[in-house]
Amino acid sequence: QVQLLESGGGLVQPGGSLRLSCASSGGTFRNYPMGWFRQVPGKEREFVAGISRSGSTTVYADSVKGRFTISRDNAKSTVYLQMNSLKPQDTAVYYCAADVTSVAVVVSRTAAQYDYWGQGTQVTVSS
Repeated sequence: QVQLLESGGGLVQPGGSLRLSCASSGGTFRNYPMGWFRQVPGKEREFVAGISRSGSTTVYADSVKGRFTISRDNAKSTVYLQMNSLKPQDTAVYYCAADVTSVAVVVSRTAAQYDYWGQGTQVTVSS
């Protein structure tokens, strides 16, 4: 059973930065792709970024490309999301997710593909 625990959310002004972390336990972290998603009330969970097992491949939603960076440290079983130039529309609950059953090379952008989820961390961008 994989467990994921996010941290690093909070309140930040527009243009500011935050770094989210997601610590994994209970599985072999280096064996599965990881993703970050976000959700606001009344809307579906939205893909933000994904990273391959080794970290060599990353994918981003168009809305965050150039501002957010996903990375992972397999020795620490942790995935990160560095968020720069934050905008009010980035306000959401952010979730990390593990694609444990993946056999594909491509990092999935689909929430249904991910098997385990963290509890989420709130990010609020406001002046």
